[in-house]
Amino acid sequence: MECGLIGLQGCGKTTLFQALTSHAVPVQVGSMKPNVGIAPMPDERLERIAEFIPPEKLIPATVQVVDIPGVPSGSGASGLNQVLAHIRTVDALVHVVNCWGESDPAADLDSMDAELVLADLVVAEGAVDKAKRAARSGDADARKRLAVLERVQETLSEEQPVRAVDWDDAERAILKSYGFMSAKPLLYVANVSEDAVSGDSSAVAAVREAAQAAGTTAVTICATLESEIAEMDEADRADMMVSMGIDRPAIGVLAAAMNHVLGLSTFYTAGEKEVRAWSIPRGAPAPEAAGTIHSDIQRGFIRAECYHCDDLFELKSERAIKEAGRLRSEGKAYEMQDGDVVHFLFNV
Repeated sequence: MECGLIGLQGCGKTTLFQALTSHAVPVQVGSMKPNVGIAPMPDERLERIAEFIPPEKLIPATVQVVDIPGVPSGSGASGLNQVLAHIRTVDALVHVVNCWGESDPAADLDSMDAELVLADLVVAEGAVDKAKRAARSGDADARKRLAVLERVQETLSEEQPVRAVDWDDAERAILKSYGFMSAKPLLYVANVSEDAVSGDSSAVAAVREAAQAAGTTAVTICATLESEIAEMDEADRADMMVSMGIDRPAIGVLAAAMNHVLGLSTFYTAGEKEVRAWSIPRGAPAPEAAGTIHSDIQRGFIRAECYHCDDLFELKSERAIKEAGRLRSEGKAYEMQDGDVVHFLFNV
């Protein structure tokens, strides 16, 4: 699953990308090629689990992040189509909005939304024409595809994003095949200056209002500050956060929001060697979750012995969880819950 960072040129996307990836990826400044990296997902629950089950290693879940070149101003701007082509390939969008200086977040949001809707409309119009020809044969699948595309075209013509419509799973599969950008799950990031990390500005309020109208979430973050924190060793990082009046880096809040927009949940495995977080699609069955660890575990799945991390935080040990009757034995039909700590039994 790929999360694409998008925004107008100069909004701070690449700085945020460096913070997310802890500067592990050499960035190509000014290039029309995306920067791609793996971002560890800061997770307070993972750290708390390790307090009760001390491991040799602590391994967070990760997400692939794509820093897509900034959208240039104007629909006819050079390089726009290249940028839009990159946006079409990712699974979810993190829209970074400039909320410092003399910025106008509302205007920036409108500009980006208009670009994506217009580009999607061009695709939809061409797809409808092709689908009409295919539907003349009377094929049921072709008629279904045409109905979806005509609804997309109508929605976009009203200057609304495709995600504004309530689609069923079969319709979403059709939409995905066309890469409609305004259909992708969306998260807003209000990128503020170092003296506005509280998020109390009118600029941040504008982003939050836009997020509420779009039915999504807005996260306030200072990409410059988070990038500086990510470069530091643990001791210097703690001192800097104290001086800035920050309890924890905001990257953790953003990571949780990214997980949500991607439709992911997190389960954990815990032992003396390692305590590890794993990302899976929300509602995934236990064997599928086992497969994220190793295909052999999925193939030979017998059952999952699990408890919720909140049980551990309350009762302090796995032994106490067993004695309290909270250790569960779940079969193949069990849908994994966010926060489950699991031991998979398998035989191959």
